[in-house]
Amino acid sequence: MVLDRIDFEILDALQNDARLSNKELAAKVDLAPSSCLTRVRALSEAGILRGHHADVDTSALGIGLQALLAIRLVKHNSEVCRALYQYMLGLPETLAVFHVTGVNDLQVHVALRNVEHLRELILERVATRPQVVHCETSVIYASDRKHRLPCYRAEPKPTKPESRSSRSGPKKKR
Repeated sequence: MVLDRIDFEILDALQNDARLSNKELAAKVDLAPSSCLTRVRALSEAGILRGHHADVDTSALGIGLQALLAIRLVKHNSEVCRALYQYMLGLPETLAVFHVTGVNDLQVHVALRNVEHLRELILERVATRPQVVHCETSVIYASDRKHRLPCYRAEPKPTKPESRSSRSGPKKKR
């Protein structure tokens, strides 16, 4: 799917506020609501718009500790890596898994109740895995996350030199 300026505006608006109604989103990007809905559905079907998420206070869920686990594999091959990656992703404590370069092979972001929960996770469910040769833990003191991704794709150049502000009369809905 080739994205145009309006698609980029839709993605930007939804990253800022995923709770926008279709009518509000259409007004923000200067489209008719039916056209806006068609574009949002196309972005979803193409796998570009992958979901809508709530930002929840971790303490409300009983999460008192977050950590990064740096895991080194016993053997470097795709089967071993894929198996551990999928295992870690399937744990309820796991928030994100990163396959990385460097001394360690995986970085795993986990959310836990407390230090005892962390200890149990590492000793009983991570270090005992046959793919793991080493696990190093970094406790996260504080974290913030941006929900808006940077856009590095160039927007298409307008085909006409005419701009919205130079039009006469009311704006037309597309």
